Amino acid sequence: MRNSQRKSRGKSILLAASGILSLTVAVVLGADWMSGSHATAAVDVAVDVAVAEGPAVADLLNASPSFSPATAARIEAPDAETFEVEAVTSAVVEPVPIPTPMPTTVLTEGELERGDSLASALSRSNVPASVVHVVTREASKVFNFRRAQPGHSFVLTQDLEGRVLDFRYRQSATESVHVFLDGDDYQVRRESAKLIPRVSRVAGVVSSSLYGAIVELGEKPQLANDFTDVFAWDVDFSRTTRPGDEFKVLYERLYYTDDDGAEIYAGPGRILAARYGGAVGEHTAIYFEQKEGRGSYYRPDGTSVERQFLMAPLRYTRITSGFTQARRHPILKITRPHHGIDYAARYGSPVWSVANGEVIYRGWAGGFGNLVKVRHDDGYVSYYSHLSRFDKIKVGDRVEQKQLVGYVGQTGLATGPHVCFRIAKNGSYVNPARILSPPADPVSESSRAAFVATRDTLLSELDAGPFVATGEAL
Repeated sequence: MRNSQRKSRGKSILLAASGILSLTVAVVLGADWMSGSHATAAVDVAVDVAVAEGPAVADLLNASPSFSPATAARIEAPDAETFEVEAVTSAVVEPVPIPTPMPTTVLTEGELERGDSLASALSRSNVPASVVHVVTREASKVFNFRRAQPGHSFVLTQDLEGRVLDFRYRQSATESVHVFLDGDDYQVRRESAKLIPRVSRVAGVVSSSLYGAIVELGEKPQLANDFTDVFAWDVDFSRTTRPGDEFKVLYERLYYTDDDGAEIYAGPGRILAARYGGAVGEHTAIYFEQKEGRGSYYRPDGTSVERQFLMAPLRYTRITSGFTQARRHPILKITRPHHGIDYAARYGSPVWSVANGEVIYRGWAGGFGNLVKVRHDDGYVSYYSHLSRFDKIKVGDRVEQKQLVGYVGQTGLATGPHVCFRIAKNGSYVNPARILSPPADPVSESSRAAFVATRDTLLSELDAGPFVATGEAL
């Protein structure tokens, strides 16, 4: 029998082996080794290795003071050729890596940019033409992609063979078109998220513009647009807003629940009550429904804030020319009357009819460029010129107040994108800014009591203080 020995800290491990077919190992550690921090130590222990034939192993183990039947190994090997072991070291077992599952679908996400169609946006994302065809064919059944706009987004899911499994086209946070595979056929539907209204209120003082003041309060620009719409018959906010003007708004903030169950703010909803005060005087409006689902805005006395004519046919940036009997034409370089108001606006901005009426002209009109004329009650005719294009109207169509008739352009004699807006009464031009048109019908006597109750409740909430931040709700 041969022994090989390595020493370290006086500890010992006895290993006995016997036979070619059976190898039995007995490890005997002193009590001091098995206690304290040494119980978990792994390497560099002193090794006393003894390789012995059968009976000698038992004697060797019995001689150890740490031996007990619980730590002994049963030795049943016959006499056989012995083996020499040079050392014993701890083994480090490496964890077996878990294979990463192979993906079963391919996900493509994207967003439309300026000038994009859905097809071009998908192609830019390396979606094959055959898949583009399937997606556009199915989605077009419920959505006209001529109305696609920058900012619209999409999510496409395909299997590994390229087959379309699911496609969602989002026009907004709450509106989408959903195409999905159902068996061997595709289904398509328009989907709208359920909106949850929460009443909130804001108040502020104008420093430069109403738009800027509302945005500074943390609300979306849409609330400023909606606020100006409420008072569009009485106040031209682009011309008459002054620093120091004050405003208050009681309105609904709309929320929806996303796919993860989180509540997301979608944007401002209906304005319930509003007040604006400044150089233009004080104006207050209350929302009231005389018939369920059909509401309008009324003053506290029950008269309608709506009138026959709106103050302007678009949201504009500035007035470049007013109504005058003598203006030097910027292109012709001659002085002549200018019987309209020139509203400068971004190219392509929507232009609407200022009142209910009938389209009597739609086409090219020389220096006016693309022109729309609408005939109204009481002998009035409104003119909208220099349009880039027309909306879906034709001569003879009835249009409602604020219905689109075209889009801002620079056709005809024009030095920049704008609309020349004119109004004639009984064949003679009148200054649109000085027309005091009659109001719409007031609250009916049968609805008077309900209106008074609604008015008092909304105005008390509008004037209650302090005002909460736009991120909170009442």
